[in-house]
Amino acid sequence: MLLRRERAMTAVAIMLDVAFHAGRTEAVSAADIAERLGQARRGIEPVLQALSRAGLLDSIRGPKGGYRLGRPPRDLRLAEIVATALDEEAGAEAPAGRLQAAVVQPLWAELEGLCRDHLARLTIADLIKRAAAAGVKRPTVEPLNFVI
Repeated sequence: MLLRRERAMTAVAIMLDVAFHAGRTEAVSAADIAERLGQARRGIEPVLQALSRAGLLDSIRGPKGGYRLGRPPRDLRLAEIVATALDEEAGAEAPAGRLQAAVVQPLWAELEGLCRDHLARLTIADLIKRAAAAGVKRPTVEPLNFVI
């Protein structure tokens, strides 16, 4: 269910964090992502794995490993990210009853359709632009200085 937002928001937040701090060339560790999101690493691991299996993130092994974007930010649609996160959460039961079946479930389906349409128009690149407009600065890497 698209409107069950915790896992969907976590997936979008992870993708934005990776795009903001690593992009397609550098890797960012799961521990760093979890710290910036204020979540436990164990809590975000299933989402990271789902995003990696879908090809939205590349998983890099080794001491300098972590995650980087699987595609350019302009090619990463929020609808695909949310759908990937929610695929693994399918199976939630909706309330039963005639009123729910006749009114509430169709309303939810309509709202989810509107949500999906809006998310299909947005990309990670759009979110990076929103961050810049909000005054959020990307971290800069300081060059190493070996002066003694």
